[in-house]
Amino acid sequence: MTITARPKASGRGMVTLAGGTFWMGNEDALANPGDGEGPVREVTVSPFRIDEHAVTNARFAVFVKETGYVTDAERFGWSYVFAGFLGPQRVRATQAPAATPWWRGVEGATWRAPEGPGTGIGDRARHPVVHVSWADAHAYAQWAGKRLPTEAEWEYAARGGLDRARYPWGDELTPRGRWRCNIWQGDFPTVNTGEDGHVGTAPVDAYRPNAHGLHNVVGNVWEWVADRFTATHCAAPAVDPRGPEEGDNRVMRGGSYMCHDSYCNRYRVAARTSNTPDSSSGNCGFRCAADV
Repeated sequence: MTITARPKASGRGMVTLAGGTFWMGNEDALANPGDGEGPVREVTVSPFRIDEHAVTNARFAVFVKETGYVTDAERFGWSYVFAGFLGPQRVRATQAPAATPWWRGVEGATWRAPEGPGTGIGDRARHPVVHVSWADAHAYAQWAGKRLPTEAEWEYAARGGLDRARYPWGDELTPRGRWRCNIWQGDFPTVNTGEDGHVGTAPVDAYRPNAHGLHNVVGNVWEWVADRFTATHCAAPAVDPRGPEEGDNRVMRGGSYMCHDSYCNRYRVAARTSNTPDSSSGNCGFRCAADV
């Protein structure tokens, strides 16, 4: 459907960054070789603005009300939900990918009903919207007079000025014993102790922001960015790089509440993954950017 953009993105809730040069990527031993985190390379980004936090259920609801937009999950009739959020009978009744049996394709799971029919977002207005595809995120950004950040912009912003740090706040996961992000604790995928204070999504501003003023850039929900995915990068310095012009998948950054070091330690700031632009799940959302 055609989305009518607002004249100009409001600066409310956004951080203006002056841009600059940073070291993008990582050669961390924890990285999955197929993810294409490296090589570490010098990247320069121009000034831009970016949302302080992921788009909320409340804000997405305004978009849907004003435009009548129908998400991909709603059109397809189903989306992926973590099996641990479903009762035993529903787990047996839903389809599961062979490689990741903790995901279940649930009929009627949408942004309005995150765990399927009978669930809702009444108490999650300030939680990130989920079950949104890249196409849905792009449509919202158009409506808001914004755009999705490039992958380079996202990482520059997420790093908060810390050169080559593992996390947005430094190299220690829990400085002074305090959790700084919403990820899985316990034994994945059976026991989540919720030591960080949350099981499932957390409010978009649940933790202290990084030095650039951005909340929850790692953990909570994966965030779609503009770029198409490639695992091959040039080591030469680059200015405002973008992904390849062709490709089936789009990049997601930041990890989610389901990330655990035994399986998915992608809550590191350089970590990345991808999915098809019409895919959705209960742990993927987005934030927007805009030109200065």
